[in-house]
Amino acid sequence: QVRLVESGGGLVQPGGSLRLSCAASGFTFSQSTMSWYRQAPGKERELVARIFRAFVGTNYADAVKGRFSISRDNAKSTVYLQMNSLKPEDTAVYYCNAVPIVGGPVWGQGTQVTVSS
Repeated sequence: QVRLVESGGGLVQPGGSLRLSCAASGFTFSQSTMSWYRQAPGKERELVARIFRAFVGTNYADAVKGRFSISRDNAKSTVYLQMNSLKPEDTAVYYCNAVPIVGGPVWGQGTQVTVSS
């Protein structure tokens, strides 16, 4: 069964940090491009960060460059999003996404991140 399970969301004060994790199963993780998206209330889902298979590179939304970092552990079939210097505008539901080498894209159920004092 193809599955993505996010964890690590929560409530944090502005300037704080969180690390999101996304555990994958049911497909060849190491051959998949992995991404984090987010969706704030009333807004469209947007790409936050992406890490390509075989560690060929990453890219980030301009709004998070220099603050967020995406990484992957192929041995654990897990992708991470380290979020530093969080701002209230980072408040959203964060979704993990996989694009396997075979089959269509896969989405996780999402994890809420709230940045508020």
